[in-house]
Amino acid sequence: MADLSVEFSGLKLKNPIIVASAEPSNSVENIKKCIDHGAAAVITKTIGDIPNMAKLTKNSKYAILNDKGTLIKGKVPRSFVFYSRSGYISEPAQDWISYLKETQAYAAANGAHIIGNISSGTIEGWRGLARMVEDCGIPMLEVNYQCQHPAGMAEGAEGVWIAQDPKVTAEVTRQIVDAVKIPVMVKLTPESNRITEIAKAAMDAGASSVAVNSRFVGFAVDIDNATPFIGGPAGVGGPWVKYITQRWVNEIYNKYGYEISGSNGIFDARDAIEFIMSGAKVMQVGSVLMLKGIEWLPKVIDGVERFLDEKGYANLDAIYGIASKLALQTPAEMMALE
Repeated sequence: MADLSVEFSGLKLKNPIIVASAEPSNSVENIKKCIDHGAAAVITKTIGDIPNMAKLTKNSKYAILNDKGTLIKGKVPRSFVFYSRSGYISEPAQDWISYLKETQAYAAANGAHIIGNISSGTIEGWRGLARMVEDCGIPMLEVNYQCQHPAGMAEGAEGVWIAQDPKVTAEVTRQIVDAVKIPVMVKLTPESNRITEIAKAAMDAGASSVAVNSRFVGFAVDIDNATPFIGGPAGVGGPWVKYITQRWVNEIYNKYGYEISGSNGIFDARDAIEFIMSGAKVMQVGSVLMLKGIEWLPKVIDGVERFLDEKGYANLDAIYGIASKLALQTPAEMMALE
């Protein structure tokens, strides 16, 4: 049997499949269930201090669309479009102190890890939340930069989110890294054409790894009723988006060799393998668990192991970045291809 273990940002993981920060990780019960079904790590739903984002979660809306742009009723096909609007945890951040301690103890007893996902509207908030998570014994942070620029840093900054501006990304990352001793993974946004530059800014500022990436914001229309689905703009994802995500994984891996967590577009083991071959060490699985259930996790994990065994690969290192290493990188190389 192939060895699925991997070391990522200093954490030793039993396999490369991590549960993303989403509804499957929004409670103690769900987190434990993810661990029971084989997840190597679980990233908490975003723990934040922005009241409107907590309120948004209480008014979450979802639409599962097919490739024709109509609602799916019944079995969800592989080609689904996941259109949804949600926010951060709905409880005060302090309530999660006991949840983090309980889930980390459960994870440690079952060979897994908890990763705390945080977000804030101020530098002081980022530092405080980071310390809170670390003090609970959590071994790693993921910082959600698809959020507004911190107070006092928006003027002159590019875009409206931290991960759209390399300077803001660098400063916020420096502040968080300075506040804690545990590794910090920066989650990037696809809403930028400078993702590789922003990844470098985060890593130069002390991040241990980058997550590529959050979901796009889209606009879906119900033409039969002449209205927008779920009221207006929302996050959009699904397996179709993996090729765009993998473009950035490939570029960041080839240019800098950073440790990358692939996210956005993973449905099954085949997708996970594509991400590994593109240069991601681990994968985040989220939307598919909301549609298929947390019970879907073993299908992904076992599928990766089965692929390695069938192809004669001894471990994940044998396929890590293998496709990106062979990829043409310049227009001249592409023009010369026969």
